[in-house]
Amino acid sequence: MTIHAQTTLPEGGKARRVYLLLCDDITNERFSEGALLPGENRLAERFGVSRVTIRRALDALAADGWIEKRTGAGSIVLPAGGLDRRIAANFATLIPQLVEFDKRTTARLLSFSYGPAPASVASALSLDEGDQIQTAVRVRYSDDQPFSHLTTHVPEDIARNYDEADLATQPLFRLLERSGVRVEGAHQSVAATLAAPDVAEALGVAVGSALLSLQRVVRDSNGRGVEHLSALYRPDLFRLEMTLTRVGAGEARHWQPVIGAREE
Repeated sequence: MTIHAQTTLPEGGKARRVYLLLCDDITNERFSEGALLPGENRLAERFGVSRVTIRRALDALAADGWIEKRTGAGSIVLPAGGLDRRIAANFATLIPQLVEFDKRTTARLLSFSYGPAPASVASALSLDEGDQIQTAVRVRYSDDQPFSHLTTHVPEDIARNYDEADLATQPLFRLLERSGVRVEGAHQSVAATLAAPDVAEALGVAVGSALLSLQRVVRDSNGRGVEHLSALYRPDLFRLEMTLTRVGAGEARHWQPVIGAREE
């Protein structure tokens, strides 16, 4: 798992978009170490923004060590810029990684309450209408910088085995196991979304910023839904990976996830 360096997002949604897109260009070596970035005019034309916006994005890239701005020479990609600064998680082994993930990061509990399960959560966890759940909202940090906003829902009979103080200091998976739950597996999906005002404030980004959205339903050995997670990640600080292998023969040949694959 790779921990990012300090990130300085520029002011303004357009400048942040340019910053993230240029970070992606450098990370994926479309601009390699020592390369000269296009000039401000060309970048402004490419991204459809003003030169002022481009300068803000470049200043932030320079502050974070992605580039060096040289008077009269332009912006040069630095060696450190080629290193991916995002926390990486492999899709094929994400559940086992979560224990180690919790050890390397910290979380702050924003809210903790009990109430009826929303319809979508009740359906996902196979609960009856009106069943009570425990809902917690947390922000996870790496190097004192927020990178994920987590909302978890747990059936009341399981959640009563731990309290607010426990959740503020211990990983949820550990608390579920302490409650006698045997986690068997999970189903999850990934999409893109935009930051609502409360999430934007918690993650230190502009309202409307693009976020990576992960929805996960965890089930125990009996197939019961024991946790519903809605996670929002800053894409500049987190990525999901999957290792694939080519299997089969002839017309049936296809890509298949490599279970047990490990991240670099």
